[in-house]
This record gives sequence, structure tokens and C-alpha cells, in this order.
Amino acid sequence: MPTTFTPDPVRVRVPATSANLGPGFDALGLALALHDDVAAEVTAGGVTVTVTGEGAGDLPGDERHLVVSAMRAAFDELGGQPPGLAVECVNRIPQARGLGSSSAAIVAGVLLARALVVEGERRMDDAAALRLAARIEGHPDNVAPCLLGGFTVAWTEPAGARAVSLPVADGVRPTVFVPAERGLTATARAALPPTVPHHDAALTAGRAALLVHALTAAPELLLPATVDRLHQDYRAEGMPQTAALVNALRGAGVAAVVSGAGPTVLALSDPPADLDPGTDWQVWRLPIEAHGARVVRGTLGHAERDPVAAGRKS
Repeated sequence: MPTTFTPDPVRVRVPATSANLGPGFDALGLALALHDDVAAEVTAGGVTVTVTGEGAGDLPGDERHLVVSAMRAAFDELGGQPPGLAVECVNRIPQARGLGSSSAAIVAGVLLARALVVEGERRMDDAAALRLAARIEGHPDNVAPCLLGGFTVAWTEPAGARAVSLPVADGVRPTVFVPAERGLTATARAALPPTVPHHDAALTAGRAALLVHALTAAPELLLPATVDRLHQDYRAEGMPQTAALVNALRGAGVAAVVSGAGPTVLALSDPPADLDPGTDWQVWRLPIEAHGARVVRGTLGHAERDPVAAGRKS
């Protein structure tokens, strides 16, 4: 069947995410109410990308932009490429901080491409969109909560990634501590050893199982449930300030973990009122985003074009 494109622009709002959550390495994730807004439309030729907010001046304005790369992959899955594209990104998710900025771009691209194709949702359902997004990203722990919202458990089968979204208990109150410095997922992964001791793997598996219960039904168990022996200790040397803040928070009884590959720190319970992380950190309380990515028809409005969110300065 030939691919037909809609003449109307579409836009998508995609949430920030925090992956791993301590022991749930490459499997658990949480969607947070901090969003990028991205709009796209089919044009007669060429590719243009405008970026406002996070990454403006640094991110490419052409085919190299991750949103466009994801759109191209989705268009291939949907049967054909459009003659041209115009993309507008209003970014609020910090780049390279462990809050899922790349996954947000990938999910945005996949969903925008699907929405620009007539009968796109029939050709690519949400399960197929998740598989494609995870394939582009390399693992599903961030793309799953970005797409589905809430607290997600993701895994990969021979056919590709799958995930479920679970409701979060009322007592879970995320706070993120975002440093000025950036981190790279590839660098963080390079710090991991090829094998870990069996007792560390067993301990982490048990805590990951407990974390599912803690997040959905028993927030009072979040502190023991977020103990990890698979990745955080190995990455600590490359992120000393992050490791020190995690340890300080946990010492105060707060369920704190490295957010994704870092260097952001995620606290799942309220930090002490007198805690002073220092001037290198911005502290934002972010509600859980229950609904995941949302697509609507039309261009970005005035509110969507505002790059300021969560008390941040543009």
C-alpha cells in the first residue's frame, strides 16, 4: 500500500524519564512531569529543525537531529519517506543529565512520523512503536515510561522490547537534583565490569522485586528497595559529586539513586528541609507523569513554545 502523508502539522508532548531507579538496571523506569514539545509537518523538500530551550545552539538543525533520525526510521517502517520535513523542538529536559532527553527525542520522532502518515496508527500500533524506539535507543528502560507514562517494567524478547505500566502509590514524591555538568551514557556503561559477583546479582534481583512493591503499594519500603550492587558503585568514581549526594541523602533516610546513567540524582521520598546540596545543583520537585507521550493535531501554541518549566530559567 503506498504511503500517504497528512498535510496538517502534528505535535507531541514527551516526558522526562528516570531509568534504573537503583536496582532495576535497564528494566525499570519512571515518567516525570517535565516535557519537551515537538511539532512537525511534511514539506515539499529539505529538512529544517529549530530548537528552543535546552540544546539550542548545540543540537543540529538538519538530518542529524535525533528527532529526524527517529522519524526516518519510523517512516521506513511505515512504507515510505516524505519529500521534506519541518520540525520545531521546544526542549525543557536537560541534555545528557540522565533524565531521558535522547529517549524523549526518539519517542517524539516515532510518534510524529506515525501521526503524519494516513492510517499510521493502524500500520504501527503502540507495541510496534515501543519496539522501534527501543531498537533505536538500544534498551527500553527510558523509552517505555516516555511512551506509556507512570512506572514501567520493560524487558526484551526475541521479537523486541515489551513493557507494562503500573500505577504509582501516592507516597512516592520524586525530587531531582540536576548538576550543571553533563554525563555520557556510553562513558557510564564503559565503567561497568563484564561480570559481577553472584551475591551482588542475587541481592539486586531481590531489591528490584521489592522496588516494584514499594513503588506501587508500600512507599515506606523505598529505602531498602533502592539498594543496588550492579552499576552505581562502579560508576561512582566517574561521578564523585553524584555519588556523594546519593550517599548523603540515603544517610538521611531518603530513597535516593542515580537517575539513569547520571549525573542527576533522583530522590523518591522527600529530602530533609535543611539539606543543602550546594550551588552546583538545581533541585526540582517533579510529579509523576501518568499519561506518557501525547500527540495532537496542529502547531505549537504560545504555551508550548515557552521553554521555561519547573522553576527553571531559559
